Amino acid sequence: MPILPKIGHGFDLHRMEPGHHLVVGGVTIPHDRGCVAHSDGDVVYHAVVDAILGALGQEDIGQMFPDNEPQWKNADSRVFVEEAARRMQAAGVAIGNLDITVILQRPKLSPHKAQIKANLARLLGCSEARVNIKGKTHEHVDALGENRAIACHVVVLLG
Repeated sequence: MPILPKIGHGFDLHRMEPGHHLVVGGVTIPHDRGCVAHSDGDVVYHAVVDAILGALGQEDIGQMFPDNEPQWKNADSRVFVEEAARRMQAAGVAIGNLDITVILQRPKLSPHKAQIKANLARLLGCSEARVNIKGKTHEHVDALGENRAIACHVVVLLG
């Protein structure tokens, strides 16, 4: 029986405060604040993992890597993406395309998009042409628009 395409959606949001690093898609971005999180707080990697796991019909990132487990304290979220990629490969599917929307008021994401795409393509074993990333502001509305939070939506097609 042929493997049918599978769609997954991932979402992540983290509060941002001074004294923390801002890591987005594996890139540490200079900023006056960063993500408050158990791991490194990389919203892109976290949302990508949840999108892939959702498409596979598996548990979510919080179940797989609980935030009450000391081994994940300050963890590089790359390990979460590597595990999602391993599970994707074990299921016999690959990235059809990955569409990412990062919502943050500042800093601008544009200077970092190429590196984020390259990081994801390498970790997921796909062409950069299969990865799209967009940065949106929140027009100064609520915590996202006031630079107190960062969020990310991801849609993935596996086939």
